[in-house]
Amino acid sequence: MAQARLNVDLPDGPWVGEVSRDFPEARIQVLSATPGDGAGFALVKITADDIDEILDAITVHDTIEEVSVMALSDGVATVQVEAHAPLLMAAARQAGIPIEMPVEIENGVARIDVTGAHERIADFGKMLRGVGAEFDVEYVQQRLNPAESLTERQRELLFEAVERGYYDVPRTCTLTEVAEHVGIAKSTCSETLQRVERTIVREFVDDLPRNPLEFDPGTDTDT
Repeated sequence: MAQARLNVDLPDGPWVGEVSRDFPEARIQVLSATPGDGAGFALVKITADDIDEILDAITVHDTIEEVSVMALSDGVATVQVEAHAPLLMAAARQAGIPIEMPVEIENGVARIDVTGAHERIADFGKMLRGVGAEFDVEYVQQRLNPAESLTERQRELLFEAVERGYYDVPRTCTLTEVAEHVGIAKSTCSETLQRVERTIVREFVDDLPRNPLEFDPGTDTDT
């Protein structure tokens, strides 16, 4: 599984891109969002000196159906927005990949974190470009969860081996010492650690593209 961060230059149309460009010093955070058949719903936190002007600009935007102020203090507002053209959520839904919240937008650029298979991240990039949203890739990295693939006994042995320095370079603990500490035969210890290593390496390699450019949704890869 891969994790990527994209900095998306939002096109004209959606309110969040246009309003954030009109107020470049404002910080807009989408805390949660739900796409609908027509309009989408979002809970948004806005931090700015000219908060009243920003709320007015959102309310009169062509794509806005309704704005409800949930909380308002000096320079900070939390609002619930119902709007058409929820570009980011629609693209993510079509690609079959979740966007991690919050999404931060400043001066028309949205910082988006996504996690999923390489193909789905690439599809997400294609969907964004298809609606006129250019982006750059800040980073891409593997996101493994070997705990889901290892048994409890394998995890315990792996932790002991790591803590005692078996995987240090140079090693500060031998295989025999690891086996003696956990009370198993050296051959059993060796076989178990080999299975652990094979599981982790395979999980990593199976999700790693042979051609690094395939990993990147349409731009140079930053791996």
